[in-house]
Amino acid sequence: MIIDCHGHYTTAPPALEAWRKQQVAALSDPGTTAPVRADLRISDDELRETIEANQLRLMDERGIDVTIFSPRASFMAHHIGGFETSAEWASICNELCYRISTLYPERFVPAAMLPQSPGVDPATCIPELTRCVEEYGAVALNLNPDPSGGHWTAPPLTDRHWYPIYEKMVEYDVPAMVHVSTSVNPAFHTTGAHYLNADTTAFMQLVQGDLFADFPTLKLIIPHGGGAVPYHWGRFRGLAMALGKPELEEHVLNNVFFDTCVYHQPGSDLLFDVIPARNILFASEMIGAVRSVDPRTGHYFDDTRRYAEASPKLAADDWAAIRETNARTVYPRLDALLKEQGR
Repeated sequence: MIIDCHGHYTTAPPALEAWRKQQVAALSDPGTTAPVRADLRISDDELRETIEANQLRLMDERGIDVTIFSPRASFMAHHIGGFETSAEWASICNELCYRISTLYPERFVPAAMLPQSPGVDPATCIPELTRCVEEYGAVALNLNPDPSGGHWTAPPLTDRHWYPIYEKMVEYDVPAMVHVSTSVNPAFHTTGAHYLNADTTAFMQLVQGDLFADFPTLKLIIPHGGGAVPYHWGRFRGLAMALGKPELEEHVLNNVFFDTCVYHQPGSDLLFDVIPARNILFASEMIGAVRSVDPRTGHYFDDTRRYAEASPKLAADDWAAIRETNARTVYPRLDALLKEQGR
């Protein structure tokens, strides 16, 4: 089995974006009426059309069995409006991913978007997290370490500011993918800079702190291959030593995992060579940041299975762990669901 731990609903029907644009417009234009939940009407047939022609088609072509599916990351846009705005938007987006999981229960499993907002206590996210886990069967959540959208006004991930979410994660035994959203800072391109900067920044925050002393069972996934982390592993080891921290394997790797959203062979080989196989999860983030075909290979950049299977750095046992076993360990609720389905 191949489990893709990083999927987003990037192909949602146009009605979703239209509703959001009206919601955003109403924040600053008194002449625009704020939409209500009932204004958004998307049928099951529309959902099927967007999924079967896109994510499901590519999953079938690439032999991917299951995708952990969350709302579109760049659409989270936690910097817009206040908590009420984010709460309504998150609720709508999470419901759509849940509906996809009910239409294709053996192919998609939901993960929750949180209603974060700059300067707002993360404890306000708990009701939506609870609803998604208990009612929708969410097996994970996406945690934005920078709700400000590229200005980094939030405390580091090791700060007690974030503890209410961590406490709930531990209670439910669900991991979080540390994933930022749109950048409104013109210095940082959203997917080319802000995402990768955030991956690197999150890892360094975890190296600097001692979060896992307080939460020894907490699990965090750093996407996009960890940003610059594998390439600069020696730098992070050296900085950990200078900070008086244990070796990274002891300090963070019992709790931190990286996905395979690296879109060329040399980069994938580096990831597999540097990071222990037990800390790597298969992922593609298909129909995401890079959607085109690589003219040098004739295959989609985000067809990450090809890189794993072609890598001289992966033994057969390592590839088996990366494509399935590790995900079952990191996502216990996913493992339980698959077992219920006889898989």
